[in-house]
Amino acid sequence: MPGSTDTSTESIGARIREFRLIRDYSLSELGRRAHVSTSQLSRIETGERYPSEPIIASVARALGVGVSVLRGQPYIQALQKDQLDALLTPISTSFDDWDIPPDDGPPARPLETLEAETAQLVQLRVKAEFLQIAERLPGLISEAAIATQVQAPPGHRRERAHDLQAEVSRTAAIVAYRLGYMDLARLALSRMAVAAPQSGDPRQVAIERYERAQMAADNSRLDRGISLMRHALRDLDDDGDRATRAVRGTLQLRAAVLSARDGDDGAAGDWLGEAAELAGETGETRDYALAFGPLNVRLHQIAAAGDRDEHAEALDHALRVSLPDDYPPTRAAHYWIDRARAEAWTAQHDAALDSLRAAREASSQLTRYHHSAHETVATLLRARQRADERLREFAAWCGV
Repeated sequence: MPGSTDTSTESIGARIREFRLIRDYSLSELGRRAHVSTSQLSRIETGERYPSEPIIASVARALGVGVSVLRGQPYIQALQKDQLDALLTPISTSFDDWDIPPDDGPPARPLETLEAETAQLVQLRVKAEFLQIAERLPGLISEAAIATQVQAPPGHRRERAHDLQAEVSRTAAIVAYRLGYMDLARLALSRMAVAAPQSGDPRQVAIERYERAQMAADNSRLDRGISLMRHALRDLDDDGDRATRAVRGTLQLRAAVLSARDGDDGAAGDWLGEAAELAGETGETRDYALAFGPLNVRLHQIAAAGDRDEHAEALDHALRVSLPDDYPPTRAAHYWIDRARAEAWTAQHDAALDSLRAAREASSQLTRYHHSAHETVATLLRARQRADERLREFAAWCGV
């Protein structure tokens, strides 16, 4: 409930109902504001139906709250159990050193050392090892800020320092977003937005906009997120470099997902088509810790179909996917989570639980804090009069 310490055990429908009552809206009034039928809202509130992503965005906008609030994020009890909640405040505090280094702080380590440590954090990020990242981030954020100030005059080393600062800020933003701390995620991205243009790398500028579009979506500003992708594509020239083209393709995929959530299936299909064409030219890439290629296009097709409630289509796409053994763990976990959602809503409940367990094996911490995993578990619990031991264990593990 709003104001309580933990809402992860409530369904999204229950949270919608509570905010509706706080706003003193009737079902019909909320339906009018969100452009959703009264009967559909009633089924969502009672848990008979899970809302599609476009409906969640519309209802959140009508209620004046973020999408993450309706999902019950952050999952406080799970964070406390993992001792992650205590690590987030030092990350936020470290951004205070952005332009004025602490008087009693030690000098920053050599730029090369900081770059090597940042690369290690990026690898931990790909594995969603949030605890290890959160422990190391505060000091690295402060050192990255100092590094940008001691590199003078302007030149390649100063650009490297700003590139380092942009990547560290991006890591903080991704961790905060995954854990449901949207204000911290926005703060980190605001720092990245300052550093990226000074890095000498236009791809970093585009990636900052890519990450910021996710924040716009949480605020139910899907149109703003799509606009960010258009601007990023306009400003990032296709220079023929494989990494540049991979970043451009990643922008197209984000635009596709946001368009699908905005209910514009035609635009989503167009974006996916452009990304698929580009992926055919680049092949599989992993530049900037972005897995772009034909496989990731297929994974976005699964997500887009699920977001618009086309779960049979999503499952059809999912069943034709074969993940390589070395595929990035976070992307693999996303695949299994999206597949589980499709299986749950096509009444393949045992298969859905198997997919959730595969997601946990691929990336435990990402799965534990992923809103779609939580909602799929809740769906499976509602579908059974008595949950079996495997489902009860999984539900207890992720806090549902």
